[in-house]
Amino acid sequence: MTYPKVGEIVAGDIRAAEVLKKLNIDFCCGGGISLERACEKKGLDPAVVMAEIDAHLAGKDPIEDKFGKMCLTELADYITHKHHTYVKESAEFIDPLLDKVIRVHGDKHPELNEIGELFYASVNELISHMKKEENILFPLIKALEAGNIKELDPKASVKYPIEMMESEHTQEGDRFTRIRELTNDYTPPADACNTYKLTYYKLREFNDDLEQHIHLENNILFPKSIKMEEEQG
Repeated sequence: MTYPKVGEIVAGDIRAAEVLKKLNIDFCCGGGISLERACEKKGLDPAVVMAEIDAHLAGKDPIEDKFGKMCLTELADYITHKHHTYVKESAEFIDPLLDKVIRVHGDKHPELNEIGELFYASVNELISHMKKEENILFPLIKALEAGNIKELDPKASVKYPIEMMESEHTQEGDRFTRIRELTNDYTPPADACNTYKLTYYKLREFNDDLEQHIHLENNILFPKSIKMEEEQG
């Protein structure tokens, strides 16, 4: 049996991600491979995983595929206003919390120091990454959809900037995989104070938003953009 790509499954119904996440199958950065290949990496049977997804979705009313129905410009603007804004605002909130937790609890919980290094590095890279999307890639995608991308540059293409953005997505996915390991999937230790608990809660929220953010780009915006460019010749 031939299985679809992981990203295509989630693009079809975002609720499928609930099963994939439980099984630790990457649906955003790793969404470009088939379900069979993703299951092979985890030692899972793709038929069993697909059956679990089908059972999870069975009886549920279809949800509107609002992201798939958006034009490229609408989706790029949504990502900018929703997810890019979230990263900037949430980072400002988390930074002082994490600083305090590291300062107070770092000696007893040395993993906090690595968590801090990973998070601060991720935020710095994401800020640079989002600027490249907003100033370079997204304007190219909008010009492509408007049919005037070659007016910007006869050699202009969305393909290579997309490849760069996907590579950077993978780096951030790897960082947060490590953060999840260090935090025991964002489970505060028994001696955690309220600030410690809030920090882990906000880190989990940041992780969840980043997964949705990357999913929208890797599995919907980028493939549709490349397909449109190919169709335009």
